[in-house]
Amino acid sequence: MKIEHIAMYVNDLEAARDFFVKYFGAAPDDGYHNLKTDFRSYFLSFEEGARLEIMNKPQMTDSAKEVNRTGFIHIAFSLGSSKKVDQLTAKIQSDGYKVISAPRTTGDGYYESCIVDLEGNQIELTI
Repeated sequence: MKIEHIAMYVNDLEAARDFFVKYFGAAPDDGYHNLKTDFRSYFLSFEEGARLEIMNKPQMTDSAKEVNRTGFIHIAFSLGSSKKVDQLTAKIQSDGYKVISAPRTTGDGYYESCIVDLEGNQIELTI
């Protein structure tokens, strides 16, 4: 069994699409728009087969995204090396995004950093 895709609602669909394309090499589809409900989405495909669906619709609730809460907490991207983790973390930070944990080796042996995207979602960068 495998996870087919992960989905998340976003406020700015095009900005979210562009973020994942710019920093993670996502390949977006042409998008979907349901004219009756005004639901919109893009499927973003990544190099090794994972997919992320970003979605938007009118009248969404935008709850605060606390760091320590229940539920899905982050998406992790494997970059292949500690050098790539360092480089992408620095690039994302220099572009104005918040780094909530700098690159380091964690107690369970992962080399990772964690950033916050344009809508407050946590993204982990790891080897």
